Amino acid sequence: MEFDVEKSVVLVSFLTSFFAVFLAAGIVIGVPSIANEFGMNNVVQNWIITIALLVVAVFTLPAGQISGKFGVKKSLVAGVIVFLIGSIGACLSFSSTSFLFFRVIQGIGGAFSNVASMAMVVQAIKPQNRGKALGFTVTGVYLAGSLSPVICGFLVYNFGWRAMFYFTIPFFVLCIALMILRIPGDWKTYENDKIDSIGYLIYGIGILLFIYGFTSLMTTMGKLCVLIGFILLIVFAYYETRVNTPAFNMRLFKNMKFTSSNVAALCSYLAVASLTTILNYHFQYVRGWNAQMAGLILIVTPIIMAIMAPNSGRLSDRIHPQKLAAIGMAIATLALFILIFLDANTPIWLIVVAMVLQGIGMGLFTSPNTNAIMSSVPPNETPNASAAQSAMRTIGQTMSLGLLTLVFAWIMGSLKLSSQHASMVVQASQIVCIICTIICIIAIFASLVGIRSKDEFNIEKPA
Repeated sequence: MEFDVEKSVVLVSFLTSFFAVFLAAGIVIGVPSIANEFGMNNVVQNWIITIALLVVAVFTLPAGQISGKFGVKKSLVAGVIVFLIGSIGACLSFSSTSFLFFRVIQGIGGAFSNVASMAMVVQAIKPQNRGKALGFTVTGVYLAGSLSPVICGFLVYNFGWRAMFYFTIPFFVLCIALMILRIPGDWKTYENDKIDSIGYLIYGIGILLFIYGFTSLMTTMGKLCVLIGFILLIVFAYYETRVNTPAFNMRLFKNMKFTSSNVAALCSYLAVASLTTILNYHFQYVRGWNAQMAGLILIVTPIIMAIMAPNSGRLSDRIHPQKLAAIGMAIATLALFILIFLDANTPIWLIVVAMVLQGIGMGLFTSPNTNAIMSSVPPNETPNASAAQSAMRTIGQTMSLGLLTLVFAWIMGSLKLSSQHASMVVQASQIVCIICTIICIIAIFASLVGIRSKDEFNIEKPA
């Protein structure tokens, strides 16, 4: 019975991760079609992706405490239901405003799904098999990234962008049914904790202002938002050390292994998250390919990741996970360096080489780094660790796309993205790749710092 529950937990985690990422990756392919239908300029167009990630970033830390208090399975079911509502609403959108609103709903559901899914795997699976289970879950992420460009490219090209959302609806219903019928009981670690609503409010406003300001940093309002957001995040960190039941246990960051792994995660996602969008823009706006053709070549990186992730997860149960993570980031850095020179004359074979290297690097990094984070805290802190890991990923992804938006707005102003402005697309893409290469190098050093750390299971909540 215990083995059946473990298999069901891993399967549900795999499926929820798969279809959430399937839509997220599909949105990248569908962005030009969505923007064209609703008449969006390049700034609003980039918000199609960024807004959902921003909402996930806002709700991720609260999701950690809430799922620990009310149960990770209940939180996962609720998260998938909310995400499903957002998907149905996106299908029925009639304007850019309504579409972006339902992307916000998807973001709320995604935050709870991300945190609860990972926490459930860690709590349900024995420690000696944890890396393997996490690797399988991460494989779902990368397998979705592999299949999504092909399937969504086909759907968008032949049936329109709404077909992407309709396609996923039955599978989310299946995930909900599996959780209710195949996974008995629940896991609660903060059942007696009070909800830290003040902490949620400070963090939510702080991260919202910081990331929003980052995407419009060239304006006075953007600079002001970044400053206020940064101050509020400092206030949040201080406040959380003074309350008995914090929204997030900041003392976890006294553990160097936990801290360095999270810094590496933040930098890695900040460095690579915008690459799919950059390559998609390159293929569609610079090369003049359609969505289906772009989708076919964009599967290269996630296919390699899907192959690497389960193997690196198993390896991380036997080899120091941060050694594997550091090697992975070094390979990903090489991929980014190649893409610095991306232009209309770059050979396709060289672009594919860079995509393969990125897949190997991130596939070797993600599962071991996740294992390092989740294994560096005591069992009762797994929802917090999952929330931190999810927050680093989402904040990194959001800031990466924010960086993309910022650079494209700087180069193109409010011009609409099109093949007529291909030279500007190339220039903006090269600048983003230069910045991301530097960030990737920082991620390597963060992983190396964690190798020397012996900190583990020494964290307590504030008295």
